[in-house]
Amino acid sequence: MGGRSSKRMPGGPVHLDEHGGVVHEGDAQLSSAHPHGRSRRRRRVGEIGPGAGSAVAPPADQVGQRRVAGDLVVEPLAVEMVGHPAVPARTGKLAAASAEQGDQEGAHALAMLQRDAAMPDRIAIRSNRELAPYIDHTLLKPGATREELVKLCDEARTYGFATVCVASHNVALCARLVQGSRTRPISVVGFPSGTETTEAKVAEAREAITAGAAEIDMVIHVGRLKAKDYAYVERDIRAVVGATRPCLVKVILETGALDRDEKVIGCALAKAAGAAFVKTSTGFGPGGATVEDVALMRQVVGEDFGVKASGGVRTAADARKMLEAGANRLGASASVAIVCRPD
Repeated sequence: MGGRSSKRMPGGPVHLDEHGGVVHEGDAQLSSAHPHGRSRRRRRVGEIGPGAGSAVAPPADQVGQRRVAGDLVVEPLAVEMVGHPAVPARTGKLAAASAEQGDQEGAHALAMLQRDAAMPDRIAIRSNRELAPYIDHTLLKPGATREELVKLCDEARTYGFATVCVASHNVALCARLVQGSRTRPISVVGFPSGTETTEAKVAEAREAITAGAAEIDMVIHVGRLKAKDYAYVERDIRAVVGATRPCLVKVILETGALDRDEKVIGCALAKAAGAAFVKTSTGFGPGGATVEDVALMRQVVGEDFGVKASGGVRTAADARKMLEAGANRLGASASVAIVCRPD
């Protein structure tokens, strides 16, 4: 393999046949190889931060899924970095021109610019207040009141949280409340079960985008994934991605309900379907984010893709551990406590 280094997780390999079925059960060998044969250096928490200079994930049709020594490797093709913000090679002015021209390549370029805006680059986190741009400030309980939503948005504006994450029917109010700030409103879809039909998820996602959502956090159909109906899961994700482009889509795996193979395959399907992030948990399922799951997800999707740790992130120490493990977005309802804790 040209001197590439691969890191083997404990256990045997996962093999997928042409139809996405598991041939041999066991843990996965996950390649962290760079397309040019150099191994990627693991990030440290002091190297992660919001802003410019991040890699841009390629569109879904440029994601290579290759067999290497019988193991599943999900590897993005090389993307040339051109100034700030980073854009794929040869896109040039296509992002600006896409609205007028309506061409597919321009739409891809615009989607990539959206992804770049959400991907942190590597600056030192010197204080807990500097965790704020990583946090999706979240309020998803079914009985959330208007007063609670106003408070959520006021806190987000005050502390500079990346987003406010709310149910789709609360997006319009939050979009008005955070207007003029750096905070963006985002919506969950198919929440929390993920068992809605694809058509229902697409309709909910479109309504949320129309109301002002900048990103969509959709729940995977866990039952279909566990039944190895991978074609359904991929189509489900791809439909929401296509309906909301160029807005970012995060795919919630509900990792507490999955075994290791299912986590690996869920990440691979999300990336192949054109999503921008994988996300650990809804916060309403079994378990939440763990350092081990975040590290595994990062290793599967590579460096040019988003990983969101959500569920049980309650302290600054939790947040820093998740970032160190490979997350570049955090979902939390205890966001104020996280950033206000003395360093």
